[in-house]
Amino acid sequence: MNKNVTIKLLEKEFVVGCPAENEADLLASANHLNNKMQEIRSGGKIIGMERIAVMAALNISNEFLSGKVEQREQMEDTMLRLSEKINKSLTSEDNKA
Repeated sequence: MNKNVTIKLLEKEFVVGCPAENEADLLASANHLNNKMQEIRSGGKIIGMERIAVMAALNISNEFLSGKVEQREQMEDTMLRLSEKINKSLTSEDNKA
């Protein structure tokens, strides 16, 4: 069941509908977005809520995608090490037989 949740972005309130079980996630996301928007606004180079929101969205998207690349590289490294251990074990067993 959806419920209306009020979030604040740069001192402006927005009412957003979301499932009740996702309210905490919505509030955490809104808080993260608000912090990014405040950082951009305090930089003073970008003016206007829409422009600040777009820049914040781009920054958050970049962080997300960079994290995905990093996670994939870590997973590939782990898989490579496991593969090497398996091959070493199999070679060792073949030599015993």
